[in-house]
Amino acid sequence: MSKLADKVQQDLIQAIENDELVLPTLPEVALKVREAAENPNISTQQLSKVIGNDAALTARIIKVVNSPLLRTSKEITDLQMAINRLGINYTCNLAIGLAMEQMFQATSDVVDRKMREMWAKSTEIAGICHVLCKQFTRLMPDQATLAGLIHQIGALPILAYAEDHNDLLADSISLNHVIEQIHPIIGDKILRTWAFPEQLAIVPSQYLDFTRNSPKVDYVDIVQVATLQSYIGTEHPYTKLDWSQIPAFAKLGLDPSKDMHEDEDLSAAMEAAMGMLQ
Repeated sequence: MSKLADKVQQDLIQAIENDELVLPTLPEVALKVREAAENPNISTQQLSKVIGNDAALTARIIKVVNSPLLRTSKEITDLQMAINRLGINYTCNLAIGLAMEQMFQATSDVVDRKMREMWAKSTEIAGICHVLCKQFTRLMPDQATLAGLIHQIGALPILAYAEDHNDLLADSISLNHVIEQIHPIIGDKILRTWAFPEQLAIVPSQYLDFTRNSPKVDYVDIVQVATLQSYIGTEHPYTKLDWSQIPAFAKLGLDPSKDMHEDEDLSAAMEAAMGMLQ
């Protein structure tokens, strides 16, 4: 590891331990949606008021509900119908996930490009998570999608740090190394600060532990398998691992040698799921 990567990593870990690392805050609309979701008696109308204040988010949710994955015979044109169709919990998780895209933007070109790349990868993995969850488990597809969108959230403070340190910005190998090494620890910390449920808060730090074998299938397994599936057909080091030894596949009941893209129905579903998030 380069000296630079080593130093940055130590700086950041120290900042985490001393609670000095500036963690990103959830976008305001996501906070409001979450607050609304905590009220067990909230009506579709009330939730639609909260989300309706954000025109872009409203349009995205209507787009999702009309996507090939969820659409019914009748096109849905307004937010309240969309919430009725998706249900309150699903809408809330989706709104929180989609609102996060605002956080993946930066002032410097290099960091902005890197953040957009990460968001694109997160939406790809979230789309695969949605399909895996629906096809192979009884867990909630909206939670699985959210898990996919947040699995690399820990990279944000590292990229914010890089914006203020030109030497790190100029050295993309060191930057990527630091992100790889410590985004998992920071990710858990951010999600706990945001009071995300434990089953999602552990995703960043555990989804790359390929020996992990929890008693029953969970969102970490889904994100892990989705991540591996997303690299099929590339030269990525993950494709060189022996997937038959990775417990998450067995827990999902998915044949590790199976490329989901080769199954027409699954492939179409994944395309639709990724499309609805982009």
